[in-house]
Amino acid sequence: MIVTDTHTHLYSEAFNEDRAEMISRALDAGVERFFIPAIDSNYTTSMLQLEKDYPDHVFLMMGLHPTSVKENFKEELKHVEEMLAKRKFYAVGEIGIDLYWDKSTLDIQIEAFRRQINLAKQYKLPIVIHCRESFDEIFQILEDEKSEDLYGIFHCFTGNLEQAHKAISYNMKLGIGGVVTFKNGKIDQFINKIDLKYIVLETDAPYLAPKPYRGKRNESSYVMKVLEKLSELYQMSEENIAQITTENSKQVFGI
Repeated sequence: MIVTDTHTHLYSEAFNEDRAEMISRALDAGVERFFIPAIDSNYTTSMLQLEKDYPDHVFLMMGLHPTSVKENFKEELKHVEEMLAKRKFYAVGEIGIDLYWDKSTLDIQIEAFRRQINLAKQYKLPIVIHCRESFDEIFQILEDEKSEDLYGIFHCFTGNLEQAHKAISYNMKLGIGGVVTFKNGKIDQFINKIDLKYIVLETDAPYLAPKPYRGKRNESSYVMKVLEKLSELYQMSEENIAQITTENSKQVFGI
């Protein structure tokens, strides 16, 4: 059984004390594919080192996270452009709009999101979307930019059933993580109405740990708790869900 974590920040400072052990726990659990989203240029060196250390398991994205869209965002986008031109990445991400932390940067967040969507189209890569309190804004941009070569993953999907169908209509898979195990997470109430062909697994480690680890540091091995919950909700074996969601990740990332 091969399990894929489509979104994990393995380079995070939260893992500085035990990164190798944490990754070993995930590998031992059957999590063999780790897709690594970018945040900003501060983490590029750490990401490249991870890939060097685990070349058969770690696959990198490149992008500018919306919460890192500040006054210097054009310099940061230049870094993204230079890295995409220099070597292979598997997605442009994570990109999007976050209105939870700072609404004042909405205009430049939109500009950065659009520019990175165009980079993804240029390099024929998927996008991985970060959406926090910004479904309307993101759907408007996806509507403006929609085309056959725009596709990817709605990371950490926390919307409702209508928003799930809308995201899927823009060629997006839904990244399902620890929130599906939360009592107040709500997506557990409808997710089994979504065909599994649109679902991929993720942790967003070190954030959003599933039950029974909620409130603690998340790690990639905990994606097995997400798999367990989806097995219960879909009334399907964990092996089947692992196979389908890993196949879905291959469709998106091309590997």
